[in-house]
Amino acid sequence: MTQTSENVTWLTQEAYNQLKAELEYLSGPARTEIATKIAAAREEGDLRENGGYHAAKEEQGKQELRVRQLTQLLEHAKVGEAPAADGVVAPGMVVTIAFDGDEDDTVTFLLASREYASSDIETYSPQSPLGSGVNGKKIGEDAQYELPNGKLASVKILEAKPYQA
Repeated sequence: MTQTSENVTWLTQEAYNQLKAELEYLSGPARTEIATKIAAAREEGDLRENGGYHAAKEEQGKQELRVRQLTQLLEHAKVGEAPAADGVVAPGMVVTIAFDGDEDDTVTFLLASREYASSDIETYSPQSPLGSGVNGKKIGEDAQYELPNGKLASVKILEAKPYQA
């Protein structure tokens, strides 16, 4: 998945299908389940001191926020192909970098929107300082990005390959 601007998010067909399925579940069966939990907790009595009710309402709020996020994301999504395996860093790729030319100090991450984040690999947004610094660079090239303290950091691109879920 790649994010090219504030409103357009490029998704592979697989990612689009996965997010659409999540939206359909949250908009249908999950809403029914949470409504049932809220109704059951409401029948327990005084709502001011009803932990189950408040927990269910909080869960409902988080669920509805996710529905809105997914709806907006999918409304503006463009479905396309995964990035080419041409050694050029682009969103949707797994990138390995070395800090300050020290090829023993490496980090591997997925350059993608947070919607694509998983526990398997660290994910950096293409809009992040590091993400924007490495985006478009080729294997072997150096890239610079700004640290939070305003200083510049240099990294070398060691590897860039399309993400395989």
